[in-house]
Amino acid sequence: MIEIELDGKKVQVPEGSMVMHAADKAGTYIPHFCYHKKLSIAANCRMCLVDVEKAPKPMPACATPVTQGMIVRTKSDKAVKAQQSVMEFLLINHPLDCPICDQGGECQLQDLAVGYGGSSSRYEEEKRVVFHKEVGPLLSMEEMTRCIHCTRCVRFGQEVAGVMELGMIHRGEHSEITTIAGDTVDSELSGNMIDLCPVGAITSKPFRYQARTWELSRRKSVSPHDSTGANLIVQIRQGKVLRVVPLENEEVNECWLADRDRFSYEALNSDDRLTAPMLKQGGEWKTVDWTTALDYVVRGLTQIKADHGPQAIGALGSAHSTVEELHLLAKLVRGLGSENIDYRTRHADFTQPEGVRWLGMPISALSSLQRVLVVGSFLRKDHPLFAQRLRQAAKKGGRIHSLHAVHDDWAMPLAGTMTAPPGAWVNALASVAAAVGAAKGVKPPVDAEVGNDAQAVADSLLSGERKAVLLGNAAAQHPQASALLSLANWIGEQTGAAVGYLTEDANTVGAQLVNALPGQGGRDAGQMLAGDLQACLLLNVEPAFDAARPNAAVAALRTAEMVVALTPFKNAAVECADVLLPIAPFAETSGTFVNAEGRVQSFHGVVRPRADTRPAWKVLRVLGNMLGLPGFEFETSEDVKAEALAGDIAARLNNRSSAAVSLAPSSQDLERVADVPIYCTDSLVRRATSLQLTADAAPPVASVSHAVWSRLGLAAGDRVRVIQDGVEAVLPVRLDTTLADSAVRVPAGHPATASLGAMFGAISVAKA
Repeated sequence: MIEIELDGKKVQVPEGSMVMHAADKAGTYIPHFCYHKKLSIAANCRMCLVDVEKAPKPMPACATPVTQGMIVRTKSDKAVKAQQSVMEFLLINHPLDCPICDQGGECQLQDLAVGYGGSSSRYEEEKRVVFHKEVGPLLSMEEMTRCIHCTRCVRFGQEVAGVMELGMIHRGEHSEITTIAGDTVDSELSGNMIDLCPVGAITSKPFRYQARTWELSRRKSVSPHDSTGANLIVQIRQGKVLRVVPLENEEVNECWLADRDRFSYEALNSDDRLTAPMLKQGGEWKTVDWTTALDYVVRGLTQIKADHGPQAIGALGSAHSTVEELHLLAKLVRGLGSENIDYRTRHADFTQPEGVRWLGMPISALSSLQRVLVVGSFLRKDHPLFAQRLRQAAKKGGRIHSLHAVHDDWAMPLAGTMTAPPGAWVNALASVAAAVGAAKGVKPPVDAEVGNDAQAVADSLLSGERKAVLLGNAAAQHPQASALLSLANWIGEQTGAAVGYLTEDANTVGAQLVNALPGQGGRDAGQMLAGDLQACLLLNVEPAFDAARPNAAVAALRTAEMVVALTPFKNAAVECADVLLPIAPFAETSGTFVNAEGRVQSFHGVVRPRADTRPAWKVLRVLGNMLGLPGFEFETSEDVKAEALAGDIAARLNNRSSAAVSLAPSSQDLERVADVPIYCTDSLVRRATSLQLTADAAPPVASVSHAVWSRLGLAAGDRVRVIQDGVEAVLPVRLDTTLADSAVRVPAGHPATASLGAMFGAISVAKA
């Protein structure tokens, strides 16, 4: 440690620290624009000049290393005059448009100009003008004349998002930040540039001209999308959500948000909101009051139970729902005598888990891993903030390997890739296990041939200290998910690597904790969506987009006597539902999510439920009472949570699997591999207008390997007929040289592919 004197106080900081770090530790504020604790040091704004004893001129605090016995003054005349001079330079060309600037009221330049700026300018020359940039539906770069060239946005793209989409061109007064080629900014983390910009050069396009910062109330919340459980500050005015920004939490999301966490709030205010209960009568939808709707549901459930027995009733709940909602849904179904309850609507393997599947480590540990094997994950789009942490690990020298049928650009260096069609993933992982077993002199779970790629992964996992085998969404949804987990566990035991799931949704761990899973003799999601149910309750589920076999799911639910959809949106499940009950989305209800690391995070509703909407936990409580079921006398969501999460949660988290492993015979038949595009994952992002205008929300394309491309004689711009279960869809086709030869990538969760069959399975492709 090095000790320096800062404004008369002794401060100890590690060797290699800058004066700015010492000031942060001492709680001393030094004005700055370009410095940010998460970004590299650029030292190009010069606002942080301080007076260092024996230095001939003021020094930038962000780029001046501390030395033993150094004496620094941040508020001496010399320092303050230097800072005032820098401010004068910064304001020479800055447009005086605070009254119409979206950043007004939360602008660092505006704040510091009060303390360090002059009351008038000495300059009379014309100010420079920089033309606006059109960079897509999320970021507004309309007033680039305001830019002070701090380069935070450039460094963020390069260092955190992994994609340098912005850069600086020209020199001197002609310098400007731009996308160079006039492209759009398409990173899934791009919205963080809005927070980083210290002036009003980059602002939020959806929020633009909506409100002033001082008009907004701020409420804490938790993201309802992926399993990071990102902490949010939701900003509201007059009972309407107008903006979402990150709430800093180093252990979870640091100070970042993915764009879907930031911009999905638009769906809360969409015209598609269901604002009153609706019944389908004679094929027509009629708006009714809550009493009528709930009476209809209670009578229907009672009659179906009497006619067909309780096993004819089932429930499917999305893991984007809260702990409280899923607990009461499971309790309701079990109260009726049925064990048909499940949240795994996109899964194909329903082996009963031995424990609660989770990440296997704290989220913060991802940033410091040295060896990682990621199995079956579209990492960058499935888990943008986990990908960002692994990117930091790679920058520190971590070696990251991927096993998949296709290798998207993860915006990080990969130490190696193993490419296999989905049907051969077990064989590929068994090959890694065999290589590990050979190196350690241990018999592997199954004998497999060891290839060069498998040997490289095994060698990597056998070296280093902090290691992990991480299973992605596609590995969880895979028909042999249990075998993949068994192999991962064996590899983990032999190499000392942690094993975990990058769990799919905001509350996947919570859904398991409340046992939203079929009990003894109960039907799983696959069986329920294949038919035989006479009554089905859908909680935040849209069968056409959320099921592993959407066409079969919709057809099966149409044959049921009664389907009740608890949903915030009008057009959710209308193709198969008989009753629509309007429930509150995350911003309008209190509840709890449990993220991938098992962290329990509760939140309150930030605005009142819209119109006749009601929190789902209250709807389910009332249904339980009307059905005469015991144990539904809850006053608050906290009471429900206390019952739902009773006991030691940590003791229940484990990824053990004793499923048998058997190798699949090699096959040359074409297999589908399906990702769920980042802005198709749940009902909120599907209805967020700005997100649906991004490049990531472009209509799906069938991707084929070089072998298929050549065999079919395809050319750029062609379309193909993709056929599954006798149903076809016609899609544009593109060549993906990273695909396994027998794999065809067709995204799921989108209207264009909702008519197709299973997310993993046989598929045929013909030129259209």
